[in-house]
Formats: sequence, structure tokens, C-alpha cells
Amino acid sequence: MTETSRTRQATGLPLGRHPRDLVVLVTAAGVVVLCALAATRSANPVEVAIYGQFQRIPAQSFVVWRVLDWAGGWAGVAAVAAVALYVKRVRLGLQCAGAGLLAWGLSLAVHAWTGSSAVPAALLAAPGVRLPGPGGFPFPPSHAAVAAAVVAVAAPYLKGRYRAPSWVAVVLVAAAGVYLGHSLPLAALAGVFLGWGVGALIHLVFGAPGRQTSSAAVYDALAGAGLAPVSVVAVRGHALGPLEFLAVTSAGDRLRVEAVRRLHRRAGPWYRLRRLLASLEVADEPQLSSTYHEAEHEALVTLLAQQGGVPTPPIVLACQAPDGSALLVRREITGSRLTGLAPGGIDDALLKDIWGLVGKLGDARIAHHDLRAKNVLVDTAGRPWLLNLTFGKAGAADDRIAQDLAEALVSIASVVGVERSVRTATQALPADLLESALPYLQPLAIPRRIRLQLGNVRYVLTDLRETLAERIDRPIPTFRSPLRPGGVIGLVLFGAAVYTLLPQLTQVRAVGEALGRADWGWLAATVLTGLAAIVLAAVSIMGASLDPLPFWRTTLVQLAAAFTGRTTPGGVGFFGINIAFMERLGIRRAHAVGVAALNIAATGVLGGIWSVAGAFGLGSSGLLRGISVPHGWPVVGAVAALVVVAGAVLGSPFGRRKFVRPAVRVGRELGTTLRQPRRAAQLFGGAAGYLAVSGAGLATSLAAFGHPVPVAAVLTVFVIGHTFGHIIPTPGGIGAVESLTVAGLTALGTPPTTAVLAVLVSRVLTYWLPILPGIAAFRYLQHRNVI
Repeated sequence: MTETSRTRQATGLPLGRHPRDLVVLVTAAGVVVLCALAATRSANPVEVAIYGQFQRIPAQSFVVWRVLDWAGGWAGVAAVAAVALYVKRVRLGLQCAGAGLLAWGLSLAVHAWTGSSAVPAALLAAPGVRLPGPGGFPFPPSHAAVAAAVVAVAAPYLKGRYRAPSWVAVVLVAAAGVYLGHSLPLAALAGVFLGWGVGALIHLVFGAPGRQTSSAAVYDALAGAGLAPVSVVAVRGHALGPLEFLAVTSAGDRLRVEAVRRLHRRAGPWYRLRRLLASLEVADEPQLSSTYHEAEHEALVTLLAQQGGVPTPPIVLACQAPDGSALLVRREITGSRLTGLAPGGIDDALLKDIWGLVGKLGDARIAHHDLRAKNVLVDTAGRPWLLNLTFGKAGAADDRIAQDLAEALVSIASVVGVERSVRTATQALPADLLESALPYLQPLAIPRRIRLQLGNVRYVLTDLRETLAERIDRPIPTFRSPLRPGGVIGLVLFGAAVYTLLPQLTQVRAVGEALGRADWGWLAATVLTGLAAIVLAAVSIMGASLDPLPFWRTTLVQLAAAFTGRTTPGGVGFFGINIAFMERLGIRRAHAVGVAALNIAATGVLGGIWSVAGAFGLGSSGLLRGISVPHGWPVVGAVAALVVVAGAVLGSPFGRRKFVRPAVRVGRELGTTLRQPRRAAQLFGGAAGYLAVSGAGLATSLAAFGHPVPVAAVLTVFVIGHTFGHIIPTPGGIGAVESLTVAGLTALGTPPTTAVLAVLVSRVLTYWLPILPGIAAFRYLQHRNVI
């Protein structure tokens, strides 16, 4: 108990220091320094425009903003500290008060270094605008920093559902300072980051409750349940699943403890939508109310499976740890997962035993809902055990049992091959039961976590379905082609973009005259920029790969990708041809997919940074004309609704699976690349060169029609249109890219007809024209077996 006492301190929760706090501290310091350097210059017109729109918020809300501003001061700090002391969190109360004081002091120190920002002349001349005193705008505002510091310190002590609202309150406090005329938007942003950094510093110095259950917390829970543990050791940490611990009791028993901190339901809205599009009715996974309910549910289903003769690790108990996580305690079974065994070490006798286990589970009317090879444990005697009945459901119907069998066929086929999986299944299970699984062997009926185990999903499923039907002498079921929602959304957005451009092309005669006067030398240069961009794209691909790629063949493949990638939604053809090329070179498919994704991510990240920095640069240069930010309660409501929807999507299982986890994975790969100077220069240099040369094509197109614009401004407009336009799921981002680019050129003062004409001509010559040589390159590479 000595170790437990040391780690728990006075909070009642295990404390620790986390590397992410150091990352937050460094990031916050960098943002504050950059904002401070920007504040020493004259106010950016974009920032001034945003400030002006804040001042147009209806005056009826003044009291609300005043209360928010008050909450970010000492009264708010005192209230939070008092609540913490009232609930006997003395340590937390003192840390909140100390964080508020430190943030206030640091904000004064930064203000003394940077000085006040002068009030822009545009605001002095505007009627009804709230302005600071003669000293100008302080940098940064102390209220935003204090509020952010207090919330950053308190966040680890709050339940998950209260953390997001707390940070929303911080943003509102910062916005209140802008509305009341205390600070400019950039200074408010710096204040929030300053407070966030102070909170991270407090956590680094004093420690904070972690998001993972500690060995000490598990020790306390087992001791409280009367199991008399001697030692508790963490044996596995999984970012997407429960933590596991190995405990040894005083009686010599070895226990496996699973700590559940969040629900692991995977049947989210997008999953259900996919199931609606499938060719048959499929059952979803059961819903649970809490992590403790999940642990109890798994214990119950495991006991029912044991009664049905299914070997599973015996359940000892289900309880809760002091930090609130649910614990499920089992007897330890020594062995290896089926996925951890070499295919040669898995004999047919073991496979027949596994299929027999699957049959017994169905006879007990239990649906596993996650019946894959990973959840089969083979002990030291070669006996299979079934694991992880987290998604299990007792009293399952025939269709759910058939779906379980289909998932097991797919998963085991990914380990031992289609032929062995089907042969052993037909030897152990009746043909009628196997026939019921045939309709579920289609992509929309198989969960993504199981489909990902296959390489080429459709071909393997087709092979599996046909082989099984032939073995049991049953007809192959037919499937209707489902409607793809992505295609419908893409067509709707494409139509909206086209109708945005059509009104600006009403003067057809003027367009024809402009084409007749075009400088064909500049148009030829435009064509060359499109071809040069393909070479730079090849350089970027080479930088994304750990394995060396041949330059000329890689360049030729990128030329062919101009045909395959630009004519398919979402650039699917780009991924397909590059993956095929790298597989021909002996690169494993998983790595080839990562190379293509890393290249796309690097271009996207670089484009996003360029877009933001370029937009503020254009504002500082005075080139933007008539810029205006929409305002009013409808806009505020729409933005708030968008933020809520985005937060809900990213926080959902679908959002975490489709956006958050891939983004984290790609971010790590980008970080690894940055530590290799040669690869980083190729990856980011090639991506930057691709964007710059492609943007130069737009500049030469404008010059061809006699309306030159500063090249830096044109490049920024192009990058914004290219980066955000390709988010739309249409081939090549068609429609969206053109609309955004035309809007940007118009804001730079280009006549609408000239802007539309230059954009369309540059897109045709630099983006769509290379498709023609791309077709020839594609056929050549096919004949040479390069792809």
C-alpha cells in the first residue's frame, strides 16, 4: 500500500505528469510569441473587420457579455476556488487560484514587453464602436488568460461531459473582451493560449489526474473487493480499447483485469446508415448505458457462454476503481491470440476446434458481435478459448448468428487463407448453417474492423462467397447495387458550384472577344506549369516513402495519375495507381497506402498553413477590396450550430474512427518525416513546389488576358481554392475549386468576367489537359507491368 499512497496524494485520484503537457506548454508559448510579434505591427485589416463585426452584435446582449467578462476576472477565480474548497478539493482550489494569479502576472509581463496596440484609424472613424482608453488595446487581455488558466488546471478533475462546455466558456470570455472593446481578436487568442500554457505548467509541476487507470487504482479496487492482491502490473495499453493488468493474489491466483474508461460501442450513425444501404437486414450491436454496465454485461454473457459449453476465461468479479473506471476480473489463461500465430503453426485440427466453438456459441443463442481471429486465444495445450464478449447478446436471432458466422469466416480467412478457412468450416459445421452466412459476405454487411483485415475487400469476399457456395453445393446469392451517399452529395455540391459560376458568364460575346485577344505565349506557359507540377508531385511522393522510388518511373506514374486521380471522386484513382506501382516494386500494401496518404496529408497541411498565413498577408498588403464578414444573429446561430455539429461528429465513434484517429496517425508520420531532413525536403518541398507551380499557371492565365495580378496574391488565392475546394467529393473538386478561386480573384479587384475566364482556362490547361498524356502513360505502364 505504500506505493499506492505515494501516487494518490490528497486528491483521491492517481496523479501523474504527462508528456502532452510539455507539448501544450511549448505550443502555447510559440503561439503567444507569434501573436506578440504580429501585434507590434499595424493592425491587420482582416482583424479590424472581425472586430467591427463583433461591435454590430445587438446591444441587448450587453449584460451577457459583461457577466462573461466578469467571470474571467478575480471574481470568477474566487468562485471556482470556493467551489473546489467546498467539495474538499483543497489542492485543486489552491492550484486554480495560483494559476489565475500566474496568468494575470504573465499577461502583465507580456504587455510590458509588447506595449499596447494603437487603435486603427478605421475604428476611430466608425460610429458606435466601443474603443479602449488612450493607452490603446492591451496585449494580451488578462481576463482571457485567467479564465483559460483556471479551466486548463481544473479540466482533468472534471468529468468528460463538462470539459468541452468549460472551454466554450473560455472562448466566450475572450469574445466578451472583443465585444466590450477591451482587446483585438489576435490579442484575445494569445490570452487563451497563454492561460492554456499556464495550466500545462501547473500540471507539469504538481501533477494531475491522468486519463488512464493506474496500477495503484486497480490495486485499491481489488483489495477493497477482498481479493488480497500482492502485485498489479499493466500488461497492455491500447489507445482504442480497455487497459489490461496482470494481478497476483496472496493465494497465488493469477488474474487478468480489464479497465474500461469509456463505452466501446461501434454501431454509430454512419455504421447504421451503411447497414441501411446493404442488401439485407442486419442486426446492430446492443446499446449500453455506462462503462460499469458494459463490464457487468460482458460478465453475464460470458457466464451464459460457459453454461453453453463455450470455453472462455472464468469471470471472478466486476467492480469499480477509485477513479470511476469499471474493472472486469478474469482468471489468467496463458497462450497466444490466433492472429499472433504463424499460418504454418495453425493446423486443421485447431481450426476445426475453433469452428466447433463458433457452433456451440450459436447453439447457446449468443451473438458475439465481434467474432474475429483476434478474439480467439490458443492456450499452451493448443485449446482455443473465446475472448471479449463485450458486444455479446443473449437470445440472439438466427440472422444475427449467421452474421457472426460470416464475420468469423472473413476474419479467419485473413489469417489462414480462403481455402483452408472454408474447408475446415465445412468439415465442422452443417451446410444449412453455412448457407445462412452466404448473404452476409458483402462489404456493407461486414463491420469495418473486420473488413480492414483483408487486403482487397471485394475480391476476397467474392472469392470467399463463391468457394463456400461451391463447397456446400448451394447457389450464390445475388446482390443489388447500393446507392452511394457520397456520390449523391458530390453531385448536389457540384450543381451548386456550377450555378454559382453561371451568372458570371452571361456575357458570352465578351467571353469570346477576350479569348480572341488572349496572348498564346502566356497560355503555352500555362500548359508547361501543369506538366512541371506533375514532376514536383513525383518528388513529394518520393519523400513520403521510406523505400527509395525511381524518379522517372515515379514521375510517369504521377502523369498517369493525372488520368486516374482527376476523374474519380475523392482521388480514389490516385491512391489506386500509386499503390499498385509501389506493390510492383515489392513494397507492402499497408506501407504503400501510408505513403499515398502521407503525401496527400502533407500537401493538405501545407496548403492550410499557406491559406491562413496568405489571407492575413493579403489583408496587411491592402490588396483585398470590399472584404466583409457576415454578421447578425442568423450568422452567429449558424456558426454555433456548425461548431456543435462538428464537435458531435468528431466526438462520435464515426468521427474518431474516420477523422481523429487517421489524423493522429498521419500526424505521427509527418513528425517522423520531419526528423529525416532529406525526406522532409522532398515531401514538403515537392508539395510546396506543386502548389506554387500550379498557382503560377493561374498567374500566366491572367497575364494572357491582359490583367496581371501580383504573383504572391495569385498564389495565395490559388492555394485557398485548391486546398478547400478539393474537400468537396467531386472529381478533381470540380465546381468548388473554380468558385473559390473566382471569389478570391474578384476580392483582389479582377473583373468578374476576366476572373471566371482565367480560372476556367487555367484549370483546363493545367489540371484537365494533362489527362490526355496521362491516358497514354497509363496504357504504357500497364503494358510494361509497372502498375
